[in-house]
Parts: sequence; structure tokens; C-alpha cells
Amino acid sequence: MIKPSLPDNEEQRLQALQRYQILDTAKERSFEDLVTIATALCGTRMGAVTLVDRDRQWFKARQALDATETSRDISFCGHAILQPDQVMVVEDARQDPRFFDNPVVVDDPHIRFYAGAPLLSFDGLPLGTLCVFDANPGHLRPDQAQALAALSRQVSLVMELRRYAFEIQQHMRDRAWYEQRLSEYNALLEQQNADLAEQSRTDPLTGLPNRRAMSLALEAAVTDADGQPRQTAVALLDIDHFKNVNDLYGHATGDHVLAELSRLLRAHFAGQGLAARYGGEEFVVLMPDTTLGTAELQCDFLRMAVADLPLGIPLTISIGVAAHRHGDAVDRTLARADAALYRAKHEGRNRVVRAD
Repeated sequence: MIKPSLPDNEEQRLQALQRYQILDTAKERSFEDLVTIATALCGTRMGAVTLVDRDRQWFKARQALDATETSRDISFCGHAILQPDQVMVVEDARQDPRFFDNPVVVDDPHIRFYAGAPLLSFDGLPLGTLCVFDANPGHLRPDQAQALAALSRQVSLVMELRRYAFEIQQHMRDRAWYEQRLSEYNALLEQQNADLAEQSRTDPLTGLPNRRAMSLALEAAVTDADGQPRQTAVALLDIDHFKNVNDLYGHATGDHVLAELSRLLRAHFAGQGLAARYGGEEFVVLMPDTTLGTAELQCDFLRMAVADLPLGIPLTISIGVAAHRHGDAVDRTLARADAALYRAKHEGRNRVVRAD
């Protein structure tokens, strides 16, 4: 086991950490929520907001982890803060000379995979990490690493907000100072809320709205501003034999295919619809003020355009399209489109099938 070395600015770093007055404080929902989002994005069972003190690492928030702190000598995060501008990834700790005999690798919680994004103070000093880890080896896609780094910035923002709140309490008698800090606090809070709202509605790989955002858009699209029924069509599409793309060409090529298809969807339905990633290799398209026949024709044009994408590999899609029926729940419309997609695949793929 290789113990983490100390940063060159260690004393300055520790002074910055103490200014936040956060060590050994109670759990806070804002930190716990960010750990939950990070583990969900990266597909790990465990995660934590870790602050690296002089001789220990202390967990401000944690998931699936019993300990509240561990020695800094055995910490992964002690290594991660040495490169504050990078996400540190350990795909298999058993194969890493720094960690193969580390007690947290050999014994409980048996860490094999680790990824940590440093938490930086307002002046750029590394205070700890937002980290995710698992008992199985793994890897982090570039989009997942970017998302983890974005979430670590949110943790740093929350820490800044806590510090502002504490300073406000200390200076409430100075009205002018209080009003200035309150304005800064609100601006930071609005920025955090805006960033989190965007992350919760956007797929990190494709940049398209995600399933949650599409559900909200579909609910709004089936009626007009006066609450009257609105003609709306929905299409579900699936990349044919996408598993073969990953198996034959690798996951990087699979991610490239998803990104290129997303760009085509965005261009194809610009101004006349909304495309979103539904999950895996499935996408959904919302077409307001569109008849079923027109929607079917648009989807067939899309199907042909996908076949002509200059990807260097053969690619086709299957599509199921349905018109929303007044009185039906939007989930029912999606289910009918999904049933039509199933028929399209069952009938040979590379085709558009309309729901009954």
C-alpha cells in the first residue's frame, strides 16, 4: 500500500477547510441528495462526500457505508486531491500498486472500483472529493466523468452556501453587510437550483431531454392553453441490434452512434417536435399538432435518414407511433407506441408500425 503524499500547500489547504466549519457536523439533505445522484449516474452502490482532514478523511454524506471516517493513510481521496483538476478513476484496486493491499480493499467494504472528483474551495484549494465506489471492478465513461465533476462543483457550491449562511448569522447586526451577503447567497442558490434542474432533465451522453423531462412535456402537449384536447402523436424508436454494435465495435463506438442519432433527431424534429432519450438505445419523439398519418410519414423519413448516416457501420431503427386519445393517460399512449414498436421488431425491424 502506498500512503498518499501531502500537497505542497497542505497547511493553506487545512486552513481553508477549517473556515467552512463543516467537520463533525450533522447530516444535511443537500449533501445526501448529491451523493444519491452521483451513484445513480455512475452505477455504483456506494458513494460519499469526503473531507480530507490532517490525519483522517471524514464523510459529510455517505451511501451504503457504515464508517463515519477513516485514516487518511488508507484513503483513496488523499490521492485524488493531489490532482485537483482531474477526476481520479481506479478501475480495479486489486491491480493498482497504490491500493492492492489497502485494508478497505482487502477487507470490508472490499472496494475495487473508485472514482473521485475533488471538491475545491472558492480559491481553488482541494478540500476533499465527491466519490463513488463499488465492490466490483468498473469503468467510467467520459460523459459520466464530466457529470461527476459537475456534481462535485455543486457540492462545493453547497459548502459555500453554508459558509455564507454562517457568516450572515455572525454579522446580522450589520445591516449593509447582511443585505450584500444575502444577495450573494440567493444568487448562488439560484445557480445551484438551475444547474441541478438542468442535470435532472438532461441525458448527459446525448444532451437530449431524458425520460422525466419528456413525460412532463407530453403531459403539457396533449391540451392547449385553454385546456382543450390537442392532436398529438408520439413515437418510440429503438436501434436495431444495438448490442451487436457494442460487442463488435466497442462501447466507445456505441456511445458515438447514440450521440450521432441524437443529433439527427434534434435536426429532424427542430421546430416541430421534441426528441428525448427514453433509456438505453430507445428514444421517444413528441409531435404536437400532428396527425397519425403525418407522424408515420415523418418517422419513415427519419428511418431512411438513419440508414444513410455516415457511421462506417450498418445502422437501422424500428419505430412504433401512436396518436394520443382524449381521455387516455399519457402512459397509455406511450404503452400503445411501445406495443407498435414491439410489432415493428417482430415483423423484421427497420420499419415503422402505427398503433391500432
